[in-house]
Amino acid sequence: MHKLIYFLKQVYIPVIFIVLEVTALLCYSTSSPYSQSRLMSINHYIVGWSGNIFIQMRSYFNLRKDNAMLNERIAELENRLNAYRSQLPEDIEIGVDLQTHQYITGKVVSNTINRPQNYIVIDKGLSDNVRIGMSVLSPEGYAVGYITNCSQNFSIAQSILNTSFNISSRLSKDRSMGRVSWSGGSPYSATFTDVSKYAVISVGDTVEAIDFSEYFPSGTIIGTVESMEMNEEQTMYTCTLRFAADIARIDNVILVDGRDVDEVRHLKTEPTLQYLPIDQVEEDN
Repeated sequence: MHKLIYFLKQVYIPVIFIVLEVTALLCYSTSSPYSQSRLMSINHYIVGWSGNIFIQMRSYFNLRKDNAMLNERIAELENRLNAYRSQLPEDIEIGVDLQTHQYITGKVVSNTINRPQNYIVIDKGLSDNVRIGMSVLSPEGYAVGYITNCSQNFSIAQSILNTSFNISSRLSKDRSMGRVSWSGGSPYSATFTDVSKYAVISVGDTVEAIDFSEYFPSGTIIGTVESMEMNEEQTMYTCTLRFAADIARIDNVILVDGRDVDEVRHLKTEPTLQYLPIDQVEEDN
């Protein structure tokens, strides 16, 4: 008891000072709209500064993992490039650009996962040759989203965690087609629907983007099948799909500019041909 009294005698002045300071700040914060806005801006600055510190710390501790993953990716791409070169005749000189896609690396500045319409801000923009419509992939090459807006130095991507996300896809093995969509809720899973009842499908099967996809390069992995069930009419499968990319923890991304995307989108927006009845054509003649 004597030690407690002695301790209180030692610290009661700082405690009283802190209590008075907190009381003064509370009184000041409610005194006028100006003071409230000032304190709110200071609070946002402190929260942003501390959040940036934690992000930098996490990025630092993930450097070894990211470096290993990037090295594996480089090795895989080099192997593919050598395989393509070995298929070319020796007397052909490669004087043109044979690439159908251009790749740009980027870092995630901010990311949301708990809204119906989630977006990702990336630290690359128009000055880095980023443009609207580019695909956004994880470092492993998994589907993440696509660019919807650009400034000079930053860009915004619509995440696959978006209720408007709806893309034609297929099973990698069976090649049966369907549609992947996200209806909210879990940031780790989506729905793979309209799959034929004749499809050979099982848990763990990979679902990928189809050829001439408007959002992702052909063969881009979207996720794996976790479960499936037949619909009430017994005509189609509805599957639960687990996303391959962990959007909640994404730090680095790859932006892909598909050179055929503009042509595909142009074809999709072409007006539908209207055919006149034969009797009307004869009347016009």
